[in-house]
Amino acid sequence: MTARRFDLRGLAEGQGPSRRHVASVVDVAEEIVVQGPVPALSAVLARLWRTERLPAVPVGWEPADDAASTGLARSLGIGSGGERALPLVRDDHGGVLLHAGRVEPAAQPGRRVVRPLGRRFGAQAHHDAARVADGMITRIDVRPDWEQVDTIGVAVRTQPLRRARRTSGRALQVACDPARVLRDGVPFDREVTRWTWYADDRVRWRLRS
Repeated sequence: MTARRFDLRGLAEGQGPSRRHVASVVDVAEEIVVQGPVPALSAVLARLWRTERLPAVPVGWEPADDAASTGLARSLGIGSGGERALPLVRDDHGGVLLHAGRVEPAAQPGRRVVRPLGRRFGAQAHHDAARVADGMITRIDVRPDWEQVDTIGVAVRTQPLRRARRTSGRALQVACDPARVLRDGVPFDREVTRWTWYADDRVRWRLRS
């Protein structure tokens, strides 16, 4: 069976594909090769999960040449050949995280905040049973750990330029002042006061590398 190629190489930085576009291709594919940056692959996996087809549809990836894609491709062993079942990091808003997530201060009204390094926001966060934030912080960074099973790494910065507190575990739960969330570089469509990322040990996806 020939894999259906899904060309998303035209995505701009910080942009994800439209759900309708992804559904129009993914819902009819029995095997798929995603061409493009990390958000393209994330969107395809999220659609497969929502339609309960994730374990059944093998997914290949031809990464873009940006730094995030190069780093994830290295972590996943793209080009090594064969097929592997891999864990899936999800959030409580229906998204998938493959490379890097972030919770950071929300933009001030009338301002566009690109890198709010000097700003802080109030948050409480637990990484499994460990409390990793309780008070004012600068940001929380999250990365799937592809060298472990069902594990995410979390880094909490309480002050700009200070060393982050790093932990490893399965699930991160955050309650906070209004904040902006980025999933693989793509901003979530609204501010949040609660967010969860977790490695879902009930599901796997099939990577053909």
